[in-house]
Amino acid sequence: MGRENQTWMSEFILLGLSSLWETQVSLFVLFLAMYLVTVLGNLLIILLIRLDRWLNTPMYFFLSVLSFVDVCYTNSTVPQMLVHFLSARKSIPFYGCVLQLLISLAMGSAEFFLLGAMAYDRYVAVCRPLHYTVIMHRELCLGLAAGCLGAGFMNSLMQTIITFQLPLCRKVVNHFACEMLAMLRLTCVDPSFNKVMVAFSGFLVIMLPCFLVLFSYGHIVATILRIRSARGRRKAFGTCAAHLTVVSMCFGTAIFTYLRPTAGSSAEQEKRVALFYAVVTLMLNPLIYSLRNKEVMSTFRRVLGKFSEKG
Repeated sequence: MGRENQTWMSEFILLGLSSLWETQVSLFVLFLAMYLVTVLGNLLIILLIRLDRWLNTPMYFFLSVLSFVDVCYTNSTVPQMLVHFLSARKSIPFYGCVLQLLISLAMGSAEFFLLGAMAYDRYVAVCRPLHYTVIMHRELCLGLAAGCLGAGFMNSLMQTIITFQLPLCRKVVNHFACEMLAMLRLTCVDPSFNKVMVAFSGFLVIMLPCFLVLFSYGHIVATILRIRSARGRRKAFGTCAAHLTVVSMCFGTAIFTYLRPTAGSSAEQEKRVALFYAVVTLMLNPLIYSLRNKEVMSTFRRVLGKFSEKG
């Protein structure tokens, strides 16, 4: 019977964030503005890194990959949420739901691995500056980026398959997107095995990169404190501040959602945290990396000056 229900179910209904029309219109305007800032900000970062040869370094290469991942993630969930704000029927086809979970989970997982790779890059830059170009060569950077994306996709594929293999008895999803924990609440059977896999996957995808970040920044802080020049310490801290800010937001939301005891979690709390990550955190990422980075802002002014001269 479970399998028949799963095969017969052609769509899901997403409850979204509110059922009040006035609230939905206000949320549409707010999140549309944030969505445009996210997409345009990340695309601008990718463009600037491609245009300026001074930004052709490992740090900015990883930043461009991170911006690409953020654009893919936000486009997997936010456009549909915006459409649903103005729709009477908030439905998503079965296979559309599968694809949404696959892409969003793949990009989210890849982001954590990338943040770990970026922390290692900062560790080499600060702690072993004389060997930086030798260690962080082009092949290693390409391999790390490909490995992060590949690992994220494999994790997502595994989680998506075992989630949608379960018999689903309900079609109403208490979420604004097809999120994994929300989908597990629709099952006819005990999803304990899936929850164990979520915890195991969360350890590999979230905690291992988190440990790498903590290890890297532990050595970075120790190295910076040994720098005698106050100006040198400020410069070293400045190169890491933006990354550390983004790391805190991303890992904080993920640990709260996927690694805390299930007994203390609720659908509404998970929805709010997921919204914060999908909209707020991804919007702040390009702002943090651009406004707190003198090289990016300098490149932006140079490119803007060239276009104004041509105009």
